[in-house]
Amino acid sequence: MIDLYTFTTPNGQKASIALEELGLPYTVKVINISKGEQFHPEFLAINPNNKIPAIVDHSVPGGLKLFESGAILLYLAEKTGRLLPTDPVGKAEVTQWLMFQMGGVGPMLGQLGFFTRFAPTKIPLAIERYRNESSRILGVLDRHLSSRDYVAREFSVADIALYPWLVSARNIYPELFRPLTALPQWLERVGARPAVQRGMKVPNLSR
Repeated sequence: MIDLYTFTTPNGQKASIALEELGLPYTVKVINISKGEQFHPEFLAINPNNKIPAIVDHSVPGGLKLFESGAILLYLAEKTGRLLPTDPVGKAEVTQWLMFQMGGVGPMLGQLGFFTRFAPTKIPLAIERYRNESSRILGVLDRHLSSRDYVAREFSVADIALYPWLVSARNIYPELFRPLTALPQWLERVGARPAVQRGMKVPNLSR
């Protein structure tokens, strides 16, 4: 019913986790971004911004094409009536933390990763800037999670959006997580969910 165009990145894992949590049938279409497949005309017809993930929902007449991971999460949640509250206050609470991931966590950790791991020239000022901002953002989440199990009232698309980025960051930058207490516990809590574990393994490139 749903085609998922994805690769092994945190943004791709957001979509596969949501599909697994919601129990929606989907087919995986691997877009190998390391080989430039995101620039193929067939994929650009689905996502002109040449980024993964993207979906095509064939249950919609003509097939609904959708890109941007946050938009996909909201669409799937509203399609099923799950992982997103329907009351205005609850929905707003989840949405603000989803935007926090999209506008802060992802971009800052992504830039930290680029300047510390992939930039051909190490730029100390850039590394310091993004390390400090990443540390600040992690502190915001740690304080917020000290009084709750999930970032909103209950497990939601906000947790799904945050988890792949933060578990990856913990593996790469463990020193940023050592001063924290609530955030590591949240990572263990979310990571113990079977659907999250399945979604994190998509796509299985060994097949």
